[in-house]
Amino acid sequence: MAAPELDAWFAREVLPLEAVLVQFLRRNWRNKSDIQDLLQDVYVGVYEAAAKQLPDSTRSFVFTAARNVLVSRARRERIVPFEAVADMEALGFAADIPGPEQTTLARDELLRLQAGLNKLPARAREAFVLRQIEGLSRQEIAQRMGISDKTVRWHLNEGLRALADFMYGDEAGEHA
Repeated sequence: MAAPELDAWFAREVLPLEAVLVQFLRRNWRNKSDIQDLLQDVYVGVYEAAAKQLPDSTRSFVFTAARNVLVSRARRERIVPFEAVADMEALGFAADIPGPEQTTLARDELLRLQAGLNKLPARAREAFVLRQIEGLSRQEIAQRMGISDKTVRWHLNEGLRALADFMYGDEAGEHA
């Protein structure tokens, strides 16, 4: 894979996991001053492995890499006996990694959400994405879309109502 594509994938898929990854490392490593070094080791390993082939599930791949970095570091520093490290899952290291069933369910939900968003009127979809995905305030949305705050509120309410109907109501999209 070309470096610019790999860099874009890394920024899009891996870097957003940093907060939960740091939390994972803090929870599973005694010396908190090592966390940034561990994080860097995880990033290097993930980047190098992804250069050969992108993983199917980035989150699972990153947390497996983190687990491997912790195991390697523990072995190298002999912090705990190898027998105690051999089964990290028993210590809760895999707690943040969703299983295949959860991954499939989450992927299906995201596909349904995308389908629901695609069915929204264009202006309602734009306002909804700006608010829920980009985190803009209603005032910022109004300014960006060139409409009043009241109209933004109406678009957001209509979009949320239609999306909720699509996700949890009449699956055929026929509303009474």
